[in-house]
Amino acid sequence: MPYVVTELCIKCKYMDCVEVCPVDCFYEGENMLVIHPDECIDCGVCEPECPAEAIVPDTDPKAEPWLELNREYSTNWPNLNRKKPAPADADEYKGMPDKYAKFFSPKPGES
Repeated sequence: MPYVVTELCIKCKYMDCVEVCPVDCFYEGENMLVIHPDECIDCGVCEPECPAEAIVPDTDPKAEPWLELNREYSTNWPNLNRKKPAPADADEYKGMPDKYAKFFSPKPGES
């Protein structure tokens, strides 16, 4: 049961999850993070750390549309193994609906 990052991460990218992940399975896009589902050991320590509540287990119905996106972009974006500062305007986007349609970027983050 891997964990999945959902659209609630878009434009927030708090990265508290990265700091606690024991296997470094997070990958950074320009404006969101994803989890490589084959690297995730299902420990769940990342889920409660996310201020945006963007991380869910793959058994949660909210995860279904995001599992393939996490898989695809985790093979294209750089691995992230340390916490970086969140965007200055992250709190403005926290909880905003429909962020994927409005803001998703397929570009990789800075490594």
